[in-house]
Parts: sequence; C-alpha cells; structure tokens
Amino acid sequence: MNNNVITPEEGNKKFLNKLEAMKIDVHACYQCGRCSSGCPVSDFFDLKVMEVVRLASYGMEDILLKSQTIWLCAACETCATRCPNDIEIAGLMDILRSLALKKGVTPAQPRVPVFHQSFLDSVKHWGRAYEVGMIAGYKLRSGDLLGDMKLGMSMFMKGKLNILPHSIKEKSEIKEIFSGKGKEYER
Repeated sequence: MNNNVITPEEGNKKFLNKLEAMKIDVHACYQCGRCSSGCPVSDFFDLKVMEVVRLASYGMEDILLKSQTIWLCAACETCATRCPNDIEIAGLMDILRSLALKKGVTPAQPRVPVFHQSFLDSVKHWGRAYEVGMIAGYKLRSGDLLGDMKLGMSMFMKGKLNILPHSIKEKSEIKEIFSGKGKEYER
C-alpha cells in the first residue's frame, strides 16, 4: 500500500451505506490482524485483508476496486472465522468484485472473472458444476485452449472427470436464484 494519507471524510458514503444495508459492519474492525495472518493466499495479495477492511470502513471504494486482493480471495472464510468481531470479510470481497464488474473496472486479474462466469453458467444450466463443460467454457472465453491439456487428460484417465453432466431435480429453485430476486448489490 502507498504512504498517502487517507481519511474517512474522503470516502464514498453511498458505498458505506450499501455495506451497512448488507449487514457487513466494517467499522467493527479494530485491526487485530487475525484475518490477515490466517489467510492462506495472502502472499499473493497487494493489500492485506485487514487493509481491505480498513479501506472499506473509510469508504475507499476506488482503491479497493482496482486491487488484486479482491480477485485473488479464495472465499474460504478463514478470515471471517478468525475475526473476533464476526465481520463477513468474504462477503465484502464478493461485493467488491460484483461492484467492480458493474462499474466496468478492469479486473486486476482478468482470468478470475472469466472463470467465475464459466462456473456460474454451469450452475445455472445444470444446477451444479459440470466440470468438463465449465472448463470448456472457460477455455473458450479465455483463449487458453491448450494450457492444461495434460492435467485434464490425466484427470480424465483417472476417472476424476465425467464426460456427461449430472443435473439436479429442483432446477426451478436454481432458476429463481439466477432470476435476480435475491440479495444483490445495487448501485
């Protein structure tokens, strides 16, 4: 992080109101650092997890939307589990990713949203992740057609990948989720 002075007065109040409405209390953080120290992928982040929470509490939306951290977060919930104040940090990361896409901010890790969209398309169509179809969609979108061919063949030969998809029974419930009637970060 740079050494510029950041003050809460400069922050985006609308952003803070949305976080509050979604019951993500970033102001409860007292910067103990447990979230950052427990994160299994923090070595790859440009901002520590606790810095993301602090920047969010200051309403520093623009800095957060341009960071690599929001795209590299694995949403494993280790940070939230370790947080003594029960801050929903993985939920905060989800909101930030969603907001970045809605605002047209170029992702710091462009392949992550491509994979995410392929995953969502698979769940939307089948009600669960159909790995072969999901990876095919990802490969077509990303343009990396042969990158993991050897690994894919090895997994297939070991019976780890099914060629045919398995659907679920209650697809109507999945349709309702994807219809946009649930919680969504609105701008």
